[in-house]
Amino acid sequence: MAARDVRDTIAAVATAAGAAGIGIVRLSGPRAIAIAQALTGATLQPRRAHYLRFLDADGAVIDDGLALSFPAPRSYTGEDVVELQAHGSPVLLAQLLRRCLALGARAARPGEFTERAFLEGRLDLAQAEAVADLIHAGSAAAARAARRSLDGEFSRAVAELAEGLSVLRMHVEAAFDFPDEDIDLLATPALAARLDDVRDALSALRARAERGRRLVDGLHVVIAGPPNVGKSSLLNALVAEDRAIVSAIAGTTRDLLREDLQLDGVALTLVDSAGLHASGDPLEAEGMRRARAELSRADLVLAVLDASASDEGACDALAAELPAGVAVLWLLNKCDLVPAAAPPLSPEALAVSARTGAGLEALRDRLRVAAGHDLGAGGSFSARARHLDALDRCAAALSTAGRQLAAGQAELAAEDLRLAQAALGQVTGMVDADMLLGRIFAGFCIGK
Repeated sequence: MAARDVRDTIAAVATAAGAAGIGIVRLSGPRAIAIAQALTGATLQPRRAHYLRFLDADGAVIDDGLALSFPAPRSYTGEDVVELQAHGSPVLLAQLLRRCLALGARAARPGEFTERAFLEGRLDLAQAEAVADLIHAGSAAAARAARRSLDGEFSRAVAELAEGLSVLRMHVEAAFDFPDEDIDLLATPALAARLDDVRDALSALRARAERGRRLVDGLHVVIAGPPNVGKSSLLNALVAEDRAIVSAIAGTTRDLLREDLQLDGVALTLVDSAGLHASGDPLEAEGMRRARAELSRADLVLAVLDASASDEGACDALAAELPAGVAVLWLLNKCDLVPAAAPPLSPEALAVSARTGAGLEALRDRLRVAAGHDLGAGGSFSARARHLDALDRCAAALSTAGRQLAAGQAELAAEDLRLAQAALGQVTGMVDADMLLGRIFAGFCIGK
């Protein structure tokens, strides 16, 4: 049982949600069915739709509709759950909800129904978060990824890693539990190989989780390059609108310009930035400072050079400005101005023309893949930044454990393996963390 028990002081929680034609009030808790039966004056049969009148305290009819009961544990939350379906009038739903509260329920907090499902063991934490990801999915790809997480694909991969870590810990702890044995358990090749296997599996899982995170959060793309290479023109071409001011005057772009873009429903944020070059202008210097700060937060940098220019040092100069560890896609803009026989400035770069549109569809394909839309090979699952942080801390602990094993430090290696396993546990919620749960479920909508 997780540390934060939301059920200990209440009989039921209730929530109301209405659309154009139908409104729903849901109750969950030990007295949910009793409250519903007092509200309707009828005995509810499990998993059967009853057409009934919903009555006020004096017996007056609030509304009529359907009542369905789902006794524990076979319900969404794992508790007794009742769903009351009424007409979609906000006034009627407010009356119905007030009656439920008067009978002993209380209003649910955002995400409380899913939190209760987690506390009852119906879902682990990664699956619970996938519920919100599924509701807010902005594309079919994001919805499929959330569905995979909700079905437990992410959680099973984490559980397999945790099992591998358990085996490693067992062998390492045996090394100092039985120090008088002649066999050096830490020096066995099988132990090092098993650690390498766990680290490889973790790396592969981290890559899939990163693709899933981009499907959930969108891809943060920064367009960078020296002045007058067509960065603003490229942004305008990708969003198909004249959003950025375009001029032949160097330093026209002084501040960051953000535009949201959807590629096959996958969300991207494109950021046009000031040209990076040596300048004594304080306004340009501030623009470049902001550009460099934005580069450090990017998921992908579109590094733009002028294909028609002959400056062979431009590529090296721009590369020196880019932060380490950030994915970079090199673009040669203005390719329409280059003779066909001219050698490419960089063979790895993608030739494009913001003016004619040449190469832009190939660029969009690259952006789709970078945003996690390449769902071949087993597909992806939804993930969040906190999951990636937990996996990174697990990887760091495993790296330290490897060094401790090589040095024959069994006790220290065992502690690092324990820390690695604890980091994994935070993905699925196998931790005692009140604050963690509060932050996660507070981001849900009322009714979930």
